[in-house]
Amino acid sequence: MEKEIKRIAVLTSGGDASGMNAAVRAVCRSAIAKGLDIFGVNRGYEGLITGDLFKMDLRSVSEILHRGGTMLYSARCPEFKTKEGIERGVRTCKQFGIDGIVVIGGDGSFRGARDLSLAGIPCIGIPATIDNDISCSDYTIGVDTALNTIIDSVDKIRDTSHSHDRCSLVEVMGRHCGYLALNAGIATGAMAILVPEKELDFQHDIVERMQFTRGIGKKHFIILVAEGVDYPGGIAQMAKDIEEATGVVTKTTVLGYVQRGGSPTAKDRIVATKMGVTAVHLLAQGIGNRVVVMNGEKIVDYDIKEALKMKKAFDDELYTLSHEISI
Repeated sequence: MEKEIKRIAVLTSGGDASGMNAAVRAVCRSAIAKGLDIFGVNRGYEGLITGDLFKMDLRSVSEILHRGGTMLYSARCPEFKTKEGIERGVRTCKQFGIDGIVVIGGDGSFRGARDLSLAGIPCIGIPATIDNDISCSDYTIGVDTALNTIIDSVDKIRDTSHSHDRCSLVEVMGRHCGYLALNAGIATGAMAILVPEKELDFQHDIVERMQFTRGIGKKHFIILVAEGVDYPGGIAQMAKDIEEATGVVTKTTVLGYVQRGGSPTAKDRIVATKMGVTAVHLLAQGIGNRVVVMNGEKIVDYDIKEALKMKKAFDDELYTLSHEISI
């Protein structure tokens, strides 16, 4: 029997991503429109354990749509991976009368939502991570903003690379997933794109490629590298090896956390809003243990347990395309 829902909460967990605020705003206002009480949880599962909750109203989410990061803050919470941590979270929900929770975050956040659902607190997950590495969703909140930040940064780096006939190695986020590197590399016309899904052949993928393009008149080079690419010594050593093998002065740039911040793009705001409203509609029906995702251009929902089992295939077609056009 579906549980009657009168009071819900919303939290953001894991790494921040632009567009999280848009999702929080949508959850808050949709819940109030449905006649539900809505509470914000500060600092993710840590706040749920410690009881750091506050009652939200329509004005609680004013002027946050355009802001990066998350107004609810975020934190890692190893304790929530334990049985005791889950039990403390459930006790907090009972203390505040919380009937269901919208969890905005990545895979780790969804595992927490699954465990809470199994413990009797219905949860709905919303995927938000700039890596776009949630297997069950074609798109995650924050990806478009991060891509545009990378593109803007690489365009600036290119000006200097071109002015000095240099090679620029640019490291972007993506410890296990090369989505950002691949898509940003195509969008910026990178000569080479290195991703963790593909084994790196230094001589073939970089040196021979540079030598060929130099032979047809190219004098400056952009190489996009996902942080998860396995290379002894990292990109600092890679730069030295490139310079030694080709004679081209090679500089490195690690974009780092600049990729997570900034005002969200229209796409991230709109997708986040749709996902937030859908999550509330599910909870209002007493439905939990689901994750709201994008399937193509449609917003759909899956069982969290099934979603966590899904595997995301690397886009080999796009990777092959990048090789054809990047010379």
